[in-house]
Formats: sequence, C-alpha cells, structure tokens
Amino acid sequence: MEILQHPNPNRAQPTPSRSPWFALVTGGARSGKSTFAEGLVRAAPTPVAYVATATVQDDEMRARVEEHRRRRPSDWRTLEIPLGLAAELRRLTPTPGVVLIEDVGLLVSNLLFQVSGGAKPGSETAERLAVAVGEELAELDGARRAGGWQLVMVTNEVGLGLVPGTSVGRVFRDALGRANQALAARADAVYLLVAGLPLTLKQGPMPAERNV
Repeated sequence: MEILQHPNPNRAQPTPSRSPWFALVTGGARSGKSTFAEGLVRAAPTPVAYVATATVQDDEMRARVEEHRRRRPSDWRTLEIPLGLAAELRRLTPTPGVVLIEDVGLLVSNLLFQVSGGAKPGSETAERLAVAVGEELAELDGARRAGGWQLVMVTNEVGLGLVPGTSVGRVFRDALGRANQALAARADAVYLLVAGLPLTLKQGPMPAERNV
C-alpha cells in the first residue's frame, strides 16, 4: 500500500502525465453516491462497463442489487467481479469507454475474507490485507492506463463514526480508509456525497470530447 504524504505548498508540484480521467465518489450509506456516480458515467464515452463487486448471499442484498440494476440503462454492460478486477477488464471486447466500479468497500471486504479465511483477524492479517488491497488497486490503475478507459469508483466513508467494537471491523475500517486515501491522491476528481448533495473535494474536469 502506498504511503501518502501531504505536498509542501512551497514546493513546485510536478505536472502529472496524461492518462484517462478518473473520479472517486465517496459518502455514507444512502447518501446518494451511487446515483451521482451514475450521472458522471452518463456523460462519459461509451460503451459503459458497470462492475459490481458484491456477492449476493441473502434476500436483502439481492433486493439492493435489483434496485441498482433497474436504475441503470439497458445498454450498460454489467459484470460481477468480486476480486481480480484488472484481469477481467483487460479482456473486455470491445474496450469500454468508461468503467464504473461499485464499490471499493465490498472489494476490500472480499479481500479481507480471502486473506483471513473467515478467521478472527489480527495484526498479521491486517498487514496481508494492506498488501492485497495495494496490489489490487495498482493492477486496476495499470489496466485503466493500458486500456485508455475512463474510471468512476464508488467507495464508502467509514471513518466518521465510533471505533468498531470488533477486530474485523477495525481491520476493515483501517484498510478501506487507507485505500480511499490512495485512490483520492490518484484521482482527477473526488466527490463527497452528504444527504444527496455532492461536495467537490478535488476538481478535475472530465474531458469535453466523448471519444477522449
């Protein structure tokens, strides 16, 4: 996992190399982040690939998935990829114009279960999870740059509440918080959704041309 450092305002910052546009959308539960992210994607190049990282294990989750599916346009390609996103996206034909991934929280949860095997996590599991998340995100960034497609990622803001009372909750919260920091540092634009209203944390306009 990369370590983020706050830039020195008195030091000239290097100009980033040109790469496909990337936006991160974060917020709490039912904050409107999914709807906002879908709005960004509607203005992006086609075709659209929607990547769901959820694994459906009960009726409640199934209902949530169906709600999201009904809201999306019929011409969006839906892919269910709980892990190994980069490899699957590299194989897509035709190459998408934009990829919407929902969401990072579930991706980190899937990786946590993979590295822990369902056992109670400790410091060793936390370290292994940090490595796994870092590798997953680095491979995804490489696939984006190689494929030339724009990217919108939805994540969860989990650090505003109480400290979780269980070790699995604390390991998950810390891993997701660090992942969000790494993604926000890399993104061109970052939005925080609160009560359905977007707050712009980092502004980087989407390319004007739909075929960029």
